[in-house]
Amino acid sequence: MTGLISVIVTTYNWPQALAACLRSLLAQTDRNFEIIVADDGSGQATGQLIAEFMSAGNITMRHMFHEDQGFRAGAIRNKAAAVATGDYLLFVDGDCVVFPHFIARHRQLAEAGHFVPGNRILLNRIYTTQVLEQQIALHRASIAYFIAQRLKGNINRLLPLAYLPAAGLRHLHPRRWQKAMTCNLGVWKQDFLAINGFDEQFQGWGFEDSDLVIRLIHHGVKRKEGRFAVPVLHLWHPQNDRSRHDRNYHRLKERLADKAFVRCECGVDRYL
Repeated sequence: MTGLISVIVTTYNWPQALAACLRSLLAQTDRNFEIIVADDGSGQATGQLIAEFMSAGNITMRHMFHEDQGFRAGAIRNKAAAVATGDYLLFVDGDCVVFPHFIARHRQLAEAGHFVPGNRILLNRIYTTQVLEQQIALHRASIAYFIAQRLKGNINRLLPLAYLPAAGLRHLHPRRWQKAMTCNLGVWKQDFLAINGFDEQFQGWGFEDSDLVIRLIHHGVKRKEGRFAVPVLHLWHPQNDRSRHDRNYHRLKERLADKAFVRCECGVDRYL
């Protein structure tokens, strides 16, 4: 793959975390990408931060915003995807820090007819506060540094940092949807548009990313494993409001059962 990658960074009212995410993206070895910040209704501080990064001019960056009407990550991601100029979409959460090879390795993994979910390492609450207050450049830290953090209990695991180039193992589970999350997910834009993107009927937190992946699989797009190649460091945050969890889970089970359901009605085509 040689074309432009559109990195869609979802954020909501946490400019310190977003700054850490954007700094790690600007440190990429592969520079052939754009950043679209998908802002789910943040306040003025987030807008000012994004404006500062945009004015630096290091990489093409845009700010897509809608009003705060509760958790509507799917909708703002759809709006960002609609204006993306790349052929490949890479979804990242704004509370994730990526390593300098993140874009390059996602580019290597990109394959026609496939989506690529990566994995993550979780930071604990106290360590997250320390990282943000001291502006620790995690994306530049050594493996020895992360071993020390694991021994201190500051991160939950080390294994995702291992790199396994074995290509054959990445195609073992083409229809597995579990643990494919949009904090770290690559998908071809044409495949995303074919299923009409995120289903905006998933209101509130829960399962909109699983639904996206399930419909991609129903459409014939296969999973290509990104583990042991493209990890992210996920900062600790309180749980989102889960009051709509049961309703969304019921809808998800319906999607799993109906293998003919591919294209949602309330999706990205509203913004094209």
